[in-house]
This record gives sequence, C-alpha cells and structure tokens, in this order.
Amino acid sequence: MKTLFTFLISISLTAVTYAEVSSAEKNALIELNKATHGENWNSKWDLKAPVASWKGVKLFNDKVVAIDLSDNNLTGTIPSQIADLKYLVNLNLFKNNIDGAIPNSIGGMTSLQVLNLSFNKLSGSIPSEITNIVSLKEIDLFMNKLSGEIPANIGSISSLQVLSLYNNELTGELPTSLYSLKSLKVLELNSNKLTGSLTDSISNLTSLESLSLFDNNMKGQVPMNIEKLKNLTSMNISYNNFNGFVSKKLAQKDVLSMTMINENGVAVTLNVHTDKDKAVASDDE
Repeated sequence: MKTLFTFLISISLTAVTYAEVSSAEKNALIELNKATHGENWNSKWDLKAPVASWKGVKLFNDKVVAIDLSDNNLTGTIPSQIADLKYLVNLNLFKNNIDGAIPNSIGGMTSLQVLNLSFNKLSGSIPSEITNIVSLKEIDLFMNKLSGEIPANIGSISSLQVLSLYNNELTGELPTSLYSLKSLKVLELNSNKLTGSLTDSISNLTSLESLSLFDNNMKGQVPMNIEKLKNLTSMNISYNNFNGFVSKKLAQKDVLSMTMINENGVAVTLNVHTDKDKAVASDDE
C-alpha cells in the first residue's frame, strides 16, 4: 500500500511539473519568439521543452502570468497575438531593439498591471486601446520613438501609479482626464514635444511624488496649486515656455530653479515673488 501511495504521489508531482498552458497562450509565446527573432536572443527558448522551463516566463495555475525578457537582444516587432495572453499581469521587454508599433490588440490584455516596453525603438502612436486595461498600475514606454498624443482617455486607468513616457516624440496637450488619476505617484513626460499649459487641476493628483515635464514646449503660468501636492518630493518642469511669476517655494522645488526658454530661444529664470497672492494674480496678466 505504501509503495502504491508513493507511486501515485510521484505521478501527481510529475503532472504538476509538466503541466502545459493552453494552446492559445503557447501559440502567443511562440509568435512572440518568432516575431522578435528568438534564435538571436541571449537566453533562448527551447520550444520543444515545457513552457514552464522557458526563461523569463512565469506560470501560475497553468496560466502565463509574467514575461520578463528585458535586455535579451529581442529585435523585430511585437505580434498582435500577444493579446492572447489573457492572464498576463506583468510584461517586461525593457532594453531591447524592438521596433514597429505597439499593437492595438494590447487593449485586450485586461489582467495586465505592469507594462514595460521602454528603451526600445518603438514608433507610431500609443494605441488608445491601452486605456481599456483599467488594471494597469505602471506604464513604462520611455526612450522610444513614439509620436502622436497621449491617449485622451488615459484617466480611465484609475489605478495607475506610474506613467513614464519620457524621451519620445509625443505632441499635443496633456489630456484633461490625466488630472483625475488620484493614485498617480510618478509622471514623467520630459523630453517630448508637448504643448499647451499646465492647469490648476494638477492639484487633483494628490498622490504625486515625482513630476517631470522638462524639455517640452509647454507655456502659460505655472500653477500655484502645485504647492498643494504634499507628497511631491521631485519636480523638474524647466526648459519649457512657462512665463509669469512663481513663488519662492515653487522655484525651490524645481531641479533647475524654473529655468525656461523665452520667445527668442534664450534660457531665462522665472521671476520669483515673495507675495504668494500677487504670484497667483499674475496668472490673469
């Protein structure tokens, strides 16, 4: 009896060890491997071996829940079949050489919490479908060649804590909905081509700890309401076209002390006024 029990336990453990994911998920992984030239990866997958053995793939209950292929010499494009990974929580393709567009199908990955496609060569716009992933907590797309505007409905991702889009070629104004992201802690939009103004609604971002708008083409008065952000410990909004007065407190918060580019292309420092009420009034001048 003891021998039979041991045998049954052994079979059970073997079944768990070699359990396979669904064919749809496996095919999605194979398409990712093919589209990004898996034969040239630093750490390659043995496609004949169980998915559980593929480096960077994490399974839970026979479902693919995480992929980490960062710094692994991926080239080529992200296939639309990536969306078949319905249970994926974390997708990390940081620091590779992936080009092409982010597929619109990504909006179907409704379990995703962390999306890191930064430090690649991605181009085209950020698909509006990304705002369908309301479970997202972190979006890292920095250091690519992305263009177009930030999706207008970005505010629908109410649980978002990190939005890092710096060093791209993004244009347009900050979406109004962005100011509704009360869970947002990090907003990094520096080194793009953003225009428009920063509104008083910035004070709605009550969880914000880091704000970087450095090196864009934004203009208008710097909102005094930034002072209401009690959690803000890091700020760089210099090298824009902001004008008018700022308070001493705001100037001290900024890494480059509110150094802007004027209409003649010359670097100037915004006037600091000790009278806070007058600084606010200057918004109407």
